[in-house]
Amino acid sequence: MSANGTSVLDLDLDLWERVAQATHGAAAACFQCGVCTATCPWGLVRDEPLNLRKVMHRAQLGLDGQRDELWLCTTCLACQALCPRGVQVSEVILPLRQLAWQDRAAPAGLSTVLWDLHWDGNPWGQPPSRRSDWAKGLNVKRFESTDEALYYVGCTGSYDPRIRKVARAVAETLQMAGVGFGTLGDDEPCCGDPARSLGQLDYLELLVESNTKRFKEAGVARLVTTSPHCFDMFRNQHPGLRETTEVLHYTQYLLQLLQAGRLRLERPVPLRATFHDPCYLGRHNAEYEAPRQLLAAIPGLELVEMEESRELGLCCGGGGGRMFMETKAGERFADLRVDQAAQTGAEVLVTACPHCITCLEDAARGVRGGMKVLDVAELIRMAAVAQSQVEASSTQHSALSTQHSKTAAGSAS
Repeated sequence: MSANGTSVLDLDLDLWERVAQATHGAAAACFQCGVCTATCPWGLVRDEPLNLRKVMHRAQLGLDGQRDELWLCTTCLACQALCPRGVQVSEVILPLRQLAWQDRAAPAGLSTVLWDLHWDGNPWGQPPSRRSDWAKGLNVKRFESTDEALYYVGCTGSYDPRIRKVARAVAETLQMAGVGFGTLGDDEPCCGDPARSLGQLDYLELLVESNTKRFKEAGVARLVTTSPHCFDMFRNQHPGLRETTEVLHYTQYLLQLLQAGRLRLERPVPLRATFHDPCYLGRHNAEYEAPRQLLAAIPGLELVEMEESRELGLCCGGGGGRMFMETKAGERFADLRVDQAAQTGAEVLVTACPHCITCLEDAARGVRGGMKVLDVAELIRMAAVAQSQVEASSTQHSALSTQHSKTAAGSAS
């Protein structure tokens, strides 16, 4: 306390250097306007919002942030989308989490997630030998370098019973389109998103190096993911893949197949649907059109938009490692999102992310009358017609036309 009664803040130069080095000065451009705090979705569900402005200011001063608040961030980028200075808020949050690990100040229980990732190759603690069980009965083969694409299923798609249905829908659709693809089976590695989102950035470097080597040795020229989180990791966090591997989210690849005439959507799906933009597909990677164009191509499907969509879409609450942390009832963004979906009169809430499916389905159980949650892949699978069926139908039609012509010629003679 100073002589005039005002508080004095003593800066720790060693700590300042640690924070500056960890965040690489990402908070420097912040001029304390408070837009980040105002736009953070936590303000919609808590009396006390996540004060990102304060976190940024402490980082500028070389302090390590409000550590309890650091773990609330879902890295949804709602703050960055509207920041007038373009501050990369998540590039401050994640390094500060890294410092918390170094100081043994991370929340209890998260170390288990990372040990599971280390020992089992997935954050769910499931046996690596069961990783390819999702594909039983589908005749999905091992990837070869001559294949058109490597289908990267991901940890959640491999083990979660609900998301396995999504993975199967993607694989079946690729088969119906005649795509030559394969997977890495039980040898598929984790993309590293859990390590990054929880701030274990040193461990992440090891995963990235290992993954890059594995994909290059396998000759992967095109990598197609189930999850936007995996898509983001391989596209933006694995720099060694940029020159050798095209990374696509499955909605982007299915749209390419549709536009090339290889994917045929001919079965009517008479539903009124609304689409929830996954943060890691939308704000992180600016992909808003591919899922919508796929949905628009389904016969009989009516697509209506929620009030908050695209760049302004509301986060489901599952990103930034929040899938591995408990969120109190009444503080879940997904509850608000399902309400927004219901207001459109939609029968189905559609998304394209395993985390979003999980969070939204949990929330939808509390909606009177029920709100069905589906992945884009599941709707595409309902509408898709196999190339073999199209060819058979075309051959049959051609044969009937020939027979009709011969009959007509005979009658004329």
